[in-house]
Amino acid sequence: MKSILSALFVGLVMGLGLSISRMINPAKVLGFFDVAGHWDPTLAIVMGSALAVNAVGYWLVTKRPHPLFAAVFSIPTRKEIDGRLIGGAVLFGVGWGMVGLCPGPAITSTVFGYWQIWLFVAAMIVGALGHDRLTRSGR
Repeated sequence: MKSILSALFVGLVMGLGLSISRMINPAKVLGFFDVAGHWDPTLAIVMGSALAVNAVGYWLVTKRPHPLFAAVFSIPTRKEIDGRLIGGAVLFGVGWGMVGLCPGPAITSTVFGYWQIWLFVAAMIVGALGHDRLTRSGR
């Protein structure tokens, strides 16, 4: 129960940060990608700030013998770059560039009730479930 509550807290803090920085506004994000027009660098500032906070947090947390709500740390060990990683990154980037939303801001934006956001989130869920089903079947 503690891990669920901590995940909820972290999600709420992330959603609040996305809202304060206005990264839940697709036009704001698309402005970052408009390097030939009216470029808006604020997304880079938000990303850089998030990276700095995460780097310090990661360093502090990994000094502990174990996480607060688990017996051991679960740190990924794979380091190779393969076709699936590149393909996923390309799909993510193209989708983000076309729509101006990625999963976190999309879920945060559902509170506004716009049908386009709900459609995006539904498509995201269908895509995730489809991927899960395809990878389970061994394709």
